[in-house]
Order: sequence, then structure tokens, then C-alpha cells
Amino acid sequence: MENMWMVLVLASLAYFIFSLVSRKRRKGKQKWVAVVVGVLSMLMFALTSPTDQQETADHGEKTEKLAEAKPKSRKQSSTKQNRGSELAAKKKQASQAAEKKKQAAKQAAEQAQRQSEKKAQQQQQAQAKQSNNELANLEFQGQQTITVNNNVPTFSAAEMNTTNGGWERYGDLDSLNRATTANALLNQSTMPRSGEKRGSISSVTPTGWKNKRIPSGYLFNRSHLIGWALSAENDNWRNLITGTRQLNSPEMLRFEMDTKTYLEQSSNNYVRYSVTPVFRGDELLARGVHMMAKSVGSNAISFNVFIFNVQDGVKLNYADGSSVVNNNAGSNTTAASSSATRPNNNVASSSQAPAGPQQNDQQNLTVYVTPTGSKYHLHPHGRGHFTPTTLKDAKARGLQPCKICNPPA
Repeated sequence: MENMWMVLVLASLAYFIFSLVSRKRRKGKQKWVAVVVGVLSMLMFALTSPTDQQETADHGEKTEKLAEAKPKSRKQSSTKQNRGSELAAKKKQASQAAEKKKQAAKQAAEQAQRQSEKKAQQQQQAQAKQSNNELANLEFQGQQTITVNNNVPTFSAAEMNTTNGGWERYGDLDSLNRATTANALLNQSTMPRSGEKRGSISSVTPTGWKNKRIPSGYLFNRSHLIGWALSAENDNWRNLITGTRQLNSPEMLRFEMDTKTYLEQSSNNYVRYSVTPVFRGDELLARGVHMMAKSVGSNAISFNVFIFNVQDGVKLNYADGSSVVNNNAGSNTTAASSSATRPNNNVASSSQAPAGPQQNDQQNLTVYVTPTGSKYHLHPHGRGHFTPTTLKDAKARGLQPCKICNPPA
């Protein structure tokens, strides 16, 4: 603004000088008007100049204040951001701490469950060992298959879990090269595939393998703990023992066939299955096998039995598997002492009386029948589930004597 007044002052002064020089305008009044305008312009210049300076100073002060305000604003914004970051970090730490606590609780629960299962398994193994020791000390009294624990299996709920499908586990051979255990959760997935042929097992010689011919064929079989029809196992040393013909068939076979029939009904059918060869001390020939099975979710298959490893008419030396064939090898003779113990009432006979070739009252002679068979038998053999009855009852049912074992007519 002061520049404009300065221009007017200079213009008025120039006009005044021009008027003095010019003759024509020397006497005119315009030169005095120019003087007045110049004086007034000088006054206005004097008045406006401090104001503009003050404005300039004010503007500079405002600029400085703004310059100071900006860092302060930035500082406040930075503080807010830091507080937000700290809050987010705290929330993250709290979340991580909660997750760690949750994981720790989960791991503690899982560990407690594992310990509980391990303890239960150890107890079960101890009970099984005790039961097998008791079974090993039994003496054969004429009935080859007897029930254990009232025929009730002792599998835990965890052992019946089908989440991972069917499986098989075979224990390692012991220090004497004897098979130890065979456990499985049987299903169609563990059975031989359609069209699969059974392989040779002749390369396996289980402990106590001193085979010989007897009137009915060979004395011993290479007996699968879990049959091929259920496991598709061939020459697996951990799944084979030296077993008499009678042990292998019909005794073990009938339980295997019942299980096989059940499994074939549906791919959703499962059977928890366990077979343990029972040895007395360091003997190489098993005294028998402890078989146990339970179908999952049903009672279609349920048994807990011990089968003596004996053969009619043959006396076995369990220490090494050697044997002596009696002259009456075709009849039922005992392979050991006639006394039998009943350990803790856990083991009981599956029949009420032993079978023999003759009894004083022939009508009360014990014979064996199957649920659907048309014959009665002197002793169990072949397929089927044999139950004892009297000769009188068998005849009353209209059953005929078997032409193989030749019971009394």
C-alpha cells in the first residue's frame, strides 16, 4: 500500500517541477494541486507504512506459530500412533498368552490321558500275564476248549476305537525264538483281497517243530495265531506256532470262521481280536492258545477262551515238541495229568463233562453237535461251533452218527 502513495508523491513532485519549468503552466493553479496531492500522499505514506510493517510482523509471527504448531501436531499424532501400537501389542501379547495357556492345558490333559491309558494298559498287561501264567499251569482234563473270565473279553474302550481303521500288530519273538502275541482290529481291509491266493509257509519252522505222521495224518500244523482268512498273513514267523491238528482244526478254525463270516457281512464290521500262545517256563511247545475277540458295537462276536494244544492218542513232550503215539491214537486220550486247577475261578470248562469213547450208561455218553448240523460227533472236528450234549438227546433230535469219528449209534 505504501508503494502506491510513494508513486503519487513522486508524480505530484514531477508535475510541480514540470509546471515551474513550463511557461504556459507556471501561472496556473494545477501546480499547487499537484503540491497538495503530493503532501497528502506523503502523509498517507507515513500513516500506512507502520501498519504494513505490523502486518508483516504479524504475518511472520503467525508463520512462526504455524511452524511451531506443525511439529506439535505431528508429535501428538505420533504419540497416538505409539499408544495404538502399544495397545495392539498388549492385545497380541494377551492373546498369545491365552493361546499358550490353552495349549498348555490341552497338552496337560493329553498327557494325563496318555498316562491314564498307559497305566490302564500296564494293568491290563499285568492281568493278562497273570492270567496266562495261570493258564500255563492248567492240566488238560479231556475238554480241549475252556472259557476264560466267563467267556467275557477284557478289551478296553480305547482298544475298540475304529478311527484309524483296521490294523494288525505282532509281538517280537522272545529270547527262545517263540512267538509272543498277535493283536488286531479286524475288518475287510485286513482280509485277503478278492482272488488273492494263499502263499507257502513251509519255510517257517516254529519252536517245538518235531513233526511226524500219525494215523489221522501229520501230528503238527504251522498254526497261525491270526488265521490267513482274517489277516492275509503267510510266512510271518511272529504269527506262527507249532500246533496240533486238533488245535488248528477244528478248535481254532471254528472261532476264525465265525469271525470271518461276520466280517464278510459288511465293510463297517470290526472285530477286536487277540491270540496269545501260552508257554510254561522255557518249553518250546505251547501248552495252548488264549483267544479273545469282540465285535465293535455288537455282541455278534464275543469270546474269551483257552484251547489246549493236545492231540488225541498222542503224548506230547512240551519241553522240545517230541511225542509218543499211543496204540489207540484214534480215541480220546489225555495228554497230561488228569487233575486240573481253576485259577481264581477265571477259567471254567466249556462243557459239563469230558468226552470219552465209552461211558457205563451209553445213553448219557457225551457227544458233540452243531447248531445246523445233521450229525452228532464223538469229538469236535471240521467246521462249526460244537456244543456238548448226551447221546440220548442227540438221537431224540433225529441226528445221525458221524461217519468220520464214529460215535456209538
